[in-house]
Parts: sequence; C-alpha cells; structure tokens
Amino acid sequence: MKVKAAVVKAPGQAWEIEEVELGDPVSGEVQVRLAASGLCHSDEHLRTGATPLPFYPALGGHEGAGVVTKVGPGVTNVEEGDHVVLAFIPACGRCPSCAKGLQNICDEGAGLLTGQAISDKTYRVTLDGEPVVQMCLLGTFSPYVTVNEASVIKIEKDIPLDKAALLGCGVATGWGSATAIGGAKVGDTVVVIGIGGVGINSVQGAASAGARFVVAIDPVEFKRQKAKEFGATHTFASIEEALPVIGEITWGKMADVTVITVGEIHGDMIQPALSATGKGGQVVVVGMGHYADSQVTLSLFELTLLQKRLQGAIFGGVGPRSQIPKLLDHYRSGALKLDELVTKTYKLEDINEGYADMLAGKNLRGMIVYTEDDY
Repeated sequence: MKVKAAVVKAPGQAWEIEEVELGDPVSGEVQVRLAASGLCHSDEHLRTGATPLPFYPALGGHEGAGVVTKVGPGVTNVEEGDHVVLAFIPACGRCPSCAKGLQNICDEGAGLLTGQAISDKTYRVTLDGEPVVQMCLLGTFSPYVTVNEASVIKIEKDIPLDKAALLGCGVATGWGSATAIGGAKVGDTVVVIGIGGVGINSVQGAASAGARFVVAIDPVEFKRQKAKEFGATHTFASIEEALPVIGEITWGKMADVTVITVGEIHGDMIQPALSATGKGGQVVVVGMGHYADSQVTLSLFELTLLQKRLQGAIFGGVGPRSQIPKLLDHYRSGALKLDELVTKTYKLEDINEGYADMLAGKNLRGMIVYTEDDY
C-alpha cells in the first residue's frame, strides 16, 4: 500500500513528507494502523547523522501505538483488531539475552539501524523503488507500519492509544532508568539531569519509588516548573548550582542515584554527575551522543576509592513485555502521569515545527496525532 511518511534524505536535511510503498506482512510480521507517534530526540540524532545508518533515506519514528490491521503467517501473539504498543527494542523471547531476562538488549536489536526486517532481511518500505531505513525497524512517522511481532506489545483496549504510545520509548526508558537500573528506593536522593521526554519520567519514577529528594536539573525554566508537577523537590538550571545544595540537604552524603537524560550527551558531562553522586552510588547514562564520540572525562581515583558506578541503560533496563503492561497499570491507578506529558500535538506535515519546538525547550513531549485524513 502507498502511505505518506516523514523521511530524511541525507544527514542534516529537514524531514520531508513523501509517499512511500509499505509492504504487507510476511511470516512473523504484522501491520499496524497508528494513532500517534511521539517526537523523541533520538530521531533528531537520526536526522543530523549523529546516529549511524548504512544509507539514506530514512523513515523516522520509534514511539507509537495503534490497532493491528493485518497479520502475517505464523503470528500467534496478536490478531487483527488488537491494540498494541510498538517497542523500539524488539523482544524475541528466545535469544540468550532474552533467556537471561534481558529483553531490553534482545539480540534482534543488532539490526535496529540497518532497516533490514528481522524476518527475511529485506526492506518493508521503499521510495521510488529504493529501500528506506525504518528507524528501529518501526518508522512511526507514517500512519501505517509493517513490523515484526517481536516489536509489538499487546495491551488492553481501555487505554487511549495516543497515551499508550508514550510507553514505547520515553516513559518506560525514563521510569526504569531511575527505578530499575537506578534502583531508587524509599528515602533516596535522586538527581535527574535533563528534563525532556525521558528525564521527566525519571523524575516521576523516582518520586513514585519514594525518594526523599528528587533534584531536577535543566536550563529551561518551563521544564523545571513541570518537573515540580511530576515530583521534583528541588530544581536547578545547572549542575554547578545544584552541587552545594545537594550536599546540604543530604548532610554531605550526596545523591544515591544520578540519571543523565540530556538530549545529546558529551563526555565532559560524566564527571559533574559523578561528583553529585555519593559513595557507593550510581550514575546512569541514558542520553545519546554522537556515535564517534569516545572521549569521557572522569576521576578514576574517585570512581575506585568511593566505589561509584557508571552504568549505561536502554529502555530503562527492563524488558518491554513486562514494563509496558506494568506501567499501564500504574496509569490506571493514577500513579503514572501520561496525559500531562504531551505539551503539544502536531500533524505529520508539521513535524519540522515539532522538532524546532523540542530543540527550543518548549515541549516535554511533542506528539504527532494521526487523523482520518492520514489513512
């Protein structure tokens, strides 16, 4: 079928709306009619070239939810009419990583940026007869997607799909980075650096876990104010401003967990985060940087003698098949804010405006909402 899609044709170029050809599901795949797609900073990395791709054009988008419209041979997890969230990391359930309980680093994730479908290593999206790379093998900047069942999480139908879409990346990643990998618990001090679509959920995750102090750091005043609504006890424009106060409120112990969720991370951000973290504490690195950037500044003396830990995190450290349903239960009970996360909605044609707003710090999460005109 022919569908419109937001594609980038070369690194650094703007998103363009094109008509692409979307293939039908083959064995192990499903087609989904999307309700909405989040505008995540990771797709900006795709556009700029900071995230490596084998070729362009690329179809962006990796945070979406919708209704299954077609099912390929051999699919047993879902059927037509089911409501699903798309997880940006597949979870096959069979590979060694999944078998160890590490679905968030499923071996099928090795092909996320190749554009080659898991089922047969071909391409489901083409433009003028040439293959298109689907971001995270999803490509939610199009009202329809054809994806592997490993990327599809069935949900109950009482959750609004435009809210459920947020679970595909930002909410699960932020929440889990504070609570699962970060291990935030009652009485802890948690510092979150970068209050965007991921960081704001680290804030509410830490608050939900019972942290005594949740310190949110972001240069944008709007985001600092929003952080208070999601559970932050203290906010600062910079880590330099925050450090003395963190020391004061913790009687010199500093933070138990520091989560770095900035939109674009650089190596010189690690040491200040380490300094904000106390003995035996942990720095969780969630933000993405340029793929070629390998320089990090940190005190090895401090790392060793104060037994601090530096930990990477993807999808919050928890498998999507367990995390997404659990967080939706939190939403039902009122313990998780989803409606309040979306600052502004956009049409697909306004995607460049949406990303301009994100870069300007105007949104916690911008979202493309599809209408009947898009199908």
